[in-house]
Amino acid sequence: MKISEFLTHLRSLGVEVKLQEERLLLNVPKGVMTPELRAELSDRKAEILTFLSQVNLVAASSTVQQQKLGSQIPPILPIDNLENIPASFAQESLWFLDQLNPNSAFYNIPSALHLQGNLNYLALKQSIQEIVDRHAALRTNFVLHQPKEQPTENYSPLNSPLNSPLNSQLNGEVVQVISATMPVELPVVDLQTLSAAEQEIKTKQLINAEVAKPFNLVQEPLIRVLLLQLGIAEQILVVNMHHIISDGWSMGIFIKELAALYGHKSKLVAGSFVTEKTTLLPELQIQFPDFAVWQRQWLQSGVLESQLAYWQKQLANAPSLLELPYDRPRPARQTYQGATQSFPLSEELSGAIALFSRKQNATIFMTLLAAFQTLLYRYTQVPDICIGSPVANRQKSEIEGLIGFFVNTLVLRTNLDDQPSFVELLDRVKEMTLEAYTHQDVPLEKLVEVLQPQRSLSYAPLFQVVFVLQNTGITNWELAGLTIKQLPVETSTAKFDLILSVEETKAGLVGNWEYNTDLFDDSTITRMAGHFQTLLTGIIANPQGKITHLPLMPEPEQKLLQTWNQTQTNYPRNATIHELFEAQVVQTPDAIALVFDRQQITYQELNYQANQLAHYLKTLGVKPEFTIGLCLERSIEMIVATLAILKAGGAYVPIDPDYPE
Repeated sequence: MKISEFLTHLRSLGVEVKLQEERLLLNVPKGVMTPELRAELSDRKAEILTFLSQVNLVAASSTVQQQKLGSQIPPILPIDNLENIPASFAQESLWFLDQLNPNSAFYNIPSALHLQGNLNYLALKQSIQEIVDRHAALRTNFVLHQPKEQPTENYSPLNSPLNSPLNSQLNGEVVQVISATMPVELPVVDLQTLSAAEQEIKTKQLINAEVAKPFNLVQEPLIRVLLLQLGIAEQILVVNMHHIISDGWSMGIFIKELAALYGHKSKLVAGSFVTEKTTLLPELQIQFPDFAVWQRQWLQSGVLESQLAYWQKQLANAPSLLELPYDRPRPARQTYQGATQSFPLSEELSGAIALFSRKQNATIFMTLLAAFQTLLYRYTQVPDICIGSPVANRQKSEIEGLIGFFVNTLVLRTNLDDQPSFVELLDRVKEMTLEAYTHQDVPLEKLVEVLQPQRSLSYAPLFQVVFVLQNTGITNWELAGLTIKQLPVETSTAKFDLILSVEETKAGLVGNWEYNTDLFDDSTITRMAGHFQTLLTGIIANPQGKITHLPLMPEPEQKLLQTWNQTQTNYPRNATIHELFEAQVVQTPDAIALVFDRQQITYQELNYQANQLAHYLKTLGVKPEFTIGLCLERSIEMIVATLAILKAGGAYVPIDPDYPE
């Protein structure tokens, strides 16, 4: 059970949990504190302290935001008429990206759920259908608005469905088309006749095929489900949604509601399913379309200009591109080909990071972000670093339980020019992050539109590297004789050059790289993971140390580096290079000295040609301390000329043939 779920469970028992000056205060009703609960509270004390300290920091940030706005954020109200609802800013951006890259799966959000137990197929299908019926976002498509001709008499924007000037100017804009009903198909692929090894291969093939299958934003449902039957009591449910209607938080809502509804619907009454309308889920007061309209109206009330002013100042003269040490040149156009690679941090190191963060009055996110920025600085020697980081963007309680595309991405910019200590850098990151949180309402799409950064088809604007801390993941669910476990799903896409996501698990922190395979090799990412873990260990050991002096290479790399650097060798100081060469000619005259393309030459032949050219140079007056320009492409003749100049007593000056004449 995740820490957030555990605290929710405590609240349901009437247990109050507070943080006061790094002390955990509990108010427990009589009879609630069982020995099991006491043991779990003791085991998870450090985890609870860390979580609450993060919540307090974010809450403080929200308070500052409201003070700056000078008024309470207006409530989100339901809309009576759902015709021609404008897409949210983020949805609008994904629509245009889909138009630029049609038939692509870049923005699919897949999830695989391992189901163990006797599955009730009809209850599962009914549960999924109820979730789709419950959330308007899952019944939405997107089209460009084609306005109807309006009568010239008695027409006013006030008569528009939204009762807002927004909807009277939708010509050519993306709008949401919300279906009243959208039947869910749940196809089943039976793999029970295959061996365990064959099942594993076939399951991976089927999941990969589903993940790679694009959605049609205009004409088809933007959620697909597929059930793989592995055995009588073992199945995998594959859920795939387009990002335009969902996000990571939404997937968690989907799984939680699925668990609740399935447990309710799997009860049999006289061989048929319970059909009463009441469920365990509270009725939704608003839907995503209500939020989309509210977002546009609220931001246009002056909030957008106020928050944009901060970002314009914060990102003024920001670098357009962070060049990492790639394995290959950047292609002229992004292909979004990608791969993933995971690495665990030890339980000891994870705990030390949490404790250090708490002592510094910082969140784990801030500490890991500062460490990641340090790593990027050490790789690039670029002190001005911009990193993208997604935020749930669900500050209002009304939308916490909604499925939809709410997430926004912040540009987190930090300057490391004076090579600070890590604790000094962390202080900067804390201040910068909290400021960014107070201005998180500006959609990234609007920010790009206003700032107009240098655009290129080969990289993303504003930032190319992303950092994410995942602390809302789903663990195992037990219900109605069924266990649900979320499985990792690999995709072969990468939206950015590099994404580092770190997840908080019961066993410690687990990192995951998503990287562009046009730029990075798998071995490079493996080394990067080792460097990051070594850096984190060094930070915990010496947080006051300069970021340029913190250790980066793990012990095996350090030993290898020492071996490579042991290049000292005995060298006869009383002989020149060409004299040593002539000695080698005497020892092995017929051995091959040079190979170039399909040509090869022996030591004796090379020495003969060099002597001929050296004699000629002497006739031209070359003597000691003369400098002679050497302008030749790489070839055997270049080596002949080099030796000849040395034999004549001169010094050669290499000149690049590509230089202007």
